[in-house]
Amino acid sequence: MAGSSSAYDVIIIGAGAAGLMCAATAGYRGRRVLVLDHANKPGKKILMSGGGRCNFTNLNSTPANFLSDNPHYCISALKRYTPQDFLELVDRHGVDYEEKGPGQLFCRDSAKDILNLLLTECDWAGAEIRLKTQVREVRQTGGGYQVATSGGLLTCDSLVVASGGLSIPTMGATGFGYELAKQFGLRVLPTRAGLVPFTLQPELKQQLAPLSGVSCPVDAHCHNQHFREPMLVTHRGLSGPAMLQVSSYWHPGDDVHINLLPGRSIQDDLLALRKEKPQSTLAQYLNQHLPKRFAQAFNELHGWHGPLQACRNQDIEQIASTLGNWCIKPGGTEGYRTAEVTLGGIDTRQLSSKTMATLDRPNLFFIGEVVDVTGHLGGHNFQWAWASGVAAGNEA
Repeated sequence: MAGSSSAYDVIIIGAGAAGLMCAATAGYRGRRVLVLDHANKPGKKILMSGGGRCNFTNLNSTPANFLSDNPHYCISALKRYTPQDFLELVDRHGVDYEEKGPGQLFCRDSAKDILNLLLTECDWAGAEIRLKTQVREVRQTGGGYQVATSGGLLTCDSLVVASGGLSIPTMGATGFGYELAKQFGLRVLPTRAGLVPFTLQPELKQQLAPLSGVSCPVDAHCHNQHFREPMLVTHRGLSGPAMLQVSSYWHPGDDVHINLLPGRSIQDDLLALRKEKPQSTLAQYLNQHLPKRFAQAFNELHGWHGPLQACRNQDIEQIASTLGNWCIKPGGTEGYRTAEVTLGGIDTRQLSSKTMATLDRPNLFFIGEVVDVTGHLGGHNFQWAWASGVAAGNEA
């Protein structure tokens, strides 16, 4: 990569997905680019994502897959850099991939393939990367910015902040980007953990503890947002894709509603079973449609015993309602420690949707997770990283 210097056209703070994408894009425009990161390795969250296989995009990604206080903001960048655009880059680098869920593309071998792709692009574009470098102070100068680092004083015409959010602090996440935004007078919306497992109230946690490791497909919903995906019982609470998705819409005190048998008309099933096989039990019905351990525990939890012929119509209606709309009130979430993303962040009403630059400082940019745009599970957050990185890189 390029040799050390102190004056650059573009300095990017953060060597994650958005920052590296931005660096390559700006570098290919002939800009002199430097990426700074306090970590000892670039792209740490890329490497651990998707179970080490990196769910690098979603072919079905649309603005509807993102949460924001300003929902229209993400539309422009996502339209101008699509999943197909990133897939073409993946193909050019010969990265093998597979579609695991509908539209969800993962590396076939390792997340290292995506990181190596980005590092190769930065190298080809002439972008320099400096790791283990702390940013101590940023000041605006006449025509640009002065960045004081642990390695000395740097200057740039354009500054891009791609420092990420607060999720997974063990990977080095900090609130640096939010503090920098506030320094320049930008509003930062309240942040909280997103795509994160739920913890349970003590009594329910104890009742479900024997089921740790059991997974079953459900339809989970909160605030009219439905997700039909697997739920996983853990020794701390509830996880799995369905719960992670719902967590982004949940607030403390909210109920989460879970249909344990999505796609089935439970009441009709039970009425028909009572008529055809009156000696059948609810336990037998549940064993047919749920993992056996879960079926047994759920049956015990509600004290459902005896043959169906002993159940009145209103009993069956109540049982069907419980199975189809199991209502729980989580104790909380596991927080940033295990959250995949940070909800909230820099208010996008202060940023250009075309360039990601602040409206009153056209050479100061914020991209990626640090801004108030958060995707659903399944590759959408990486697509936002690529799209916002390209948008800023084409301008910075």
